[in-house]
Amino acid sequence: MERVLYDGWEGLARTVVVGVLAYALLVVALRWSGKRTLSKMNAFDLVVTVALGSTLATVLLSEEVALAEGVLAFSLLIGLQFAVTWLSVRVRWVRRVVTGEPRMLLRQGAFLPVALRRARVTEDEVRAAVRSAGLCDLDAVEAVVLETDGSFSVVRRGAGAGASSMDDVWSRAASSTRSAEPGAAPGST
Repeated sequence: MERVLYDGWEGLARTVVVGVLAYALLVVALRWSGKRTLSKMNAFDLVVTVALGSTLATVLLSEEVALAEGVLAFSLLIGLQFAVTWLSVRVRWVRRVVTGEPRMLLRQGAFLPVALRRARVTEDEVRAAVRSAGLCDLDAVEAVVLETDGSFSVVRRGAGAGASSMDDVWSRAASSTRSAEPGAAPGST
């Protein structure tokens, strides 16, 4: 029972030394790799963040994992994340695979049932997002978009004279609407 509560000073000293060194090396690696490494812009970024935390915990608490192995694991995760994000900025299909695409769920006050079903979102969740944006009338909403990070963007109706942030979402919503019409090929979006 004694070993469960206390296993000697060596284990404690190892945790302190390895913890400080691993933490410092992780901070340096994260600073080198850029802000995107710890962003939570999509599921891929979240997985990398969780994996880094899990790796740090393993390096700290497992005597079987040497500090050099932990640093290699950090470097591997950060390097892979850097490579994938670098590719996603340059190659459209990589970006679609890694980040997905935003999906319009409501347009000009009307729900888009096919989009809701594909996104596995209920009308009540969209209404809650509209309320969170401080609106009570769906007709005051130009669009509700499910973003790639899982958040909802509520766009109010208004006179926009400049370039629209909705251009890419409008085109996908239009193609989804066409594929949901009678006679359209199933699953063509």
